[in-house]
Amino acid sequence: MTTTEPTLDLSPVAPPPSRNRSRRRSILVLVVLGLVVVLLLSQGILHSLNYFKTVDEALASRQSIGTSEIRLEGVVKAHTIVRTASGASFVLAGGHSRYVTVDSKGTPPQLFQANIPVVVVGHFSNQHSLVFQGSQILVKHTASYIAQHPTRVKAPNGTTR
Repeated sequence: MTTTEPTLDLSPVAPPPSRNRSRRRSILVLVVLGLVVVLLLSQGILHSLNYFKTVDEALASRQSIGTSEIRLEGVVKAHTIVRTASGASFVLAGGHSRYVTVDSKGTPPQLFQANIPVVVVGHFSNQHSLVFQGSQILVKHTASYIAQHPTRVKAPNGTTR
């Protein structure tokens, strides 16, 4: 009887994959994804901000603004509001006795009146004009307005605050 001994396989065996390498790869992927998310969020936030220019800033940079749409902030000068068939015309005052005439289309907000700060969305008629063509008027006020004038602010359902 001959017994055959099992033959031993002496060929080299590849070592198992290193956990260190896969851990580094995972960390790198997570860092890259984190950076992409931060970049996308910061760009989204920066592009969604809508700043306004004061009357003085807009007049100082009128050449570069041209007829681009901006938000113009100023105080409505007393005795200049004229209701028109298409909206309202009024004068916005800035500091240093600088003024811009606003021709606004559409119905002004209910709280719109003289001597209050407003922001008007629109554009100048041309690069040298002092006439601003408005498409929307935004009334600026704080929560103290409601405390000082509780019966003036009406909710959509007709109740006053």
